[in-house]
Amino acid sequence: MSKIFTPTNQIRLTNVAVVRMKKGGKRFEIACYRNKVMSWRSKVEKDIDEVLQTHMVFMNVSKGQVAKKEDLMKCFGKDDMTEVCKEILAKGELQVSDKERHTHLDSLFKDIATTVAEKCVNPETKRPYSVSLIEKAMKDVHFSVKPNRNAKQQALDVIPQLKATMPLERAQMRLQVIASGKETRKLRDKVVKLAGSIETESWDDGTLNLVLLIDPGHYREVDELVRSETKGSGQLEVLNLKEVTEGEEVLE
Repeated sequence: MSKIFTPTNQIRLTNVAVVRMKKGGKRFEIACYRNKVMSWRSKVEKDIDEVLQTHMVFMNVSKGQVAKKEDLMKCFGKDDMTEVCKEILAKGELQVSDKERHTHLDSLFKDIATTVAEKCVNPETKRPYSVSLIEKAMKDVHFSVKPNRNAKQQALDVIPQLKATMPLERAQMRLQVIASGKETRKLRDKVVKLAGSIETESWDDGTLNLVLLIDPGHYREVDELVRSETKGSGQLEVLNLKEVTEGEEVLE
């Protein structure tokens, strides 16, 4: 019986996500598992074996044409397939069908709206908006989803745009600061400048007990102030992640 000859530099793969990169006038491709490329880029997935279908670099994945080592050396300065795969994974372009692209963008759009709904409230009522209302508002401002950025980053981008068309603000964090010592008064003045509002303030034998509301974006700055001004002796506690009016009602 005659044998079927398959060239040794050809590998057949199915159901793959291809990441492509052009370098040195040549095209290089790697074969990845679907849904894993973005996880790797966002550092959620750390195991390269979970991302790559094979530690091989191709000239053309669909035809199974493996790249030559001399081409890798010439274009990447190395012929370690895994290391080249990582570079292509980081800098290359993920090839997806139109249907996959639309599905991904629709899903990302909803994730962005969900993140905004979770992080923001109507400042007049302190109540959250529904995800569907945020989605409608995003469409009204013609927000364009960027496929290579995560939902949280893009939610922070769209909030200022939405503020121009509707009453919206970041839900506040409630913090408690306890500190004593000669620098406490200076610490208090710096922290208050970052606060949205002061709920309670008391001094007991030189010890400050301060409860305040801040924009979550200022948390790290307050934390660093408390650490540095008190040389680590002060306390900062998050009492509530979001200052939202109690109740099940969601603004439609």
